[in-house]
Amino acid sequence: ASVLTITYAYISLLGFRGLRRASEVAILSANYIAKRLEPYYSILYRGKSGYIAHECILDIRPLERELGVTCEDIAKRLMDFGIHSPTMAFPVPGTLMVEPTESESLGELERFIAAMICIRSEMEELQNGEDNVLKNAPHTVLELSADEWSHSYSREKAAFALPSLRRDKIWPAVARIDNVYGDRNLFCSCAPDWHAEA
Repeated sequence: ASVLTITYAYISLLGFRGLRRASEVAILSANYIAKRLEPYYSILYRGKSGYIAHECILDIRPLERELGVTCEDIAKRLMDFGIHSPTMAFPVPGTLMVEPTESESLGELERFIAAMICIRSEMEELQNGEDNVLKNAPHTVLELSADEWSHSYSREKAAFALPSLRRDKIWPAVARIDNVYGDRNLFCSCAPDWHAEA
């Protein structure tokens, strides 16, 4: 019930004109992303006029077949850019659903677009085997500052693929993990005496 209260308050605060404007901005932003990324990624679900609704669905399946890149690879690499991944595999498996909200600035949209274009160029390197920046992402500060670097690509490429990352870098706290192993092998990380205190 509290979710409905938040929704009601948001709609009430915006009013008719504000709600309409918020919807227009969200739709415009999604179409802007689609237009900018269409040379690099397939876009699903366009209307007769060629426009999309409030979400831009990037089809990664052709890239997975051709280059071996997955939605997860892109999601993990986006962490190196300080960007939370779009929704993966919904509503279509093998896709990324980008839903820019009405509060996203043009600068933030451009930052996401630049990261996605950079990642698309990095996909060409996937043919060089498993030791590449996409398959090893994300890269933590501990990994990048260690004495030894065992990758064939540079630390610079891993951490600062775009010049803007030198000014505004958000470091991932955790490197790549095996999601499937974690889902199938649950373990308790509680203190040994947690049950005694309960």
